[in-house]
Amino acid sequence: MDRGSAWQIVTEYVNDVGLRRHMLAVEAAMRWYADKLDRNKDIWGLVGLLHDFDWQIHPTLDQHPKDGAPILRQRGCDDAIIRPILSHNTAVTGVERQNSIDFALLACDEITGLIIASVLVRPRKNIRDMTIKSVKKKWKDKAFAVGVDRSHVENTTTDFSNACFDTNLDLWQHIANVLAAMQGVAEELELDGRLAGSIEKAC
Repeated sequence: MDRGSAWQIVTEYVNDVGLRRHMLAVEAAMRWYADKLDRNKDIWGLVGLLHDFDWQIHPTLDQHPKDGAPILRQRGCDDAIIRPILSHNTAVTGVERQNSIDFALLACDEITGLIIASVLVRPRKNIRDMTIKSVKKKWKDKAFAVGVDRSHVENTTTDFSNACFDTNLDLWQHIANVLAAMQGVAEELELDGRLAGSIEKAC
């Protein structure tokens, strides 16, 4: 499957702007780490882009992404893409994280939400202005972006570090990497300042 076909699936099943932005952000982070780990950036990017494609039609964890996998198979996705997606909800799918791509997806997933929310509450709404110091302040504010499970982010980052970085990737290095990846696609995320002055739900 190529990126154009994957994006067609996204636009068919996802009409929520925030969810599309999240999927694009995870795509960027996955491609960043694929490059860092000398893996296939196209496959890693497709996993990030498609991982939540079925959330609007299967909006519960007992359905997602298990019930979305057959749709992806019908659309021509192979197991190299579907398996990592299934591994980000092992409790339901039974698919354990085994490969670097599996650990990367879960580690990159939720933290993008905190970063996006942090950008959207800033007057300029430009991710290029965001610093890791600003993200840390929002991280410490437990009332901010309450849907982001900080302990889950910490645990999945530790797992990713152990599996792929010989324990040498700490939490804030990881978050800085994801932020850098997202800054590289600011226009695609529409976090390049164009939303300044608009009201958009941040979390």
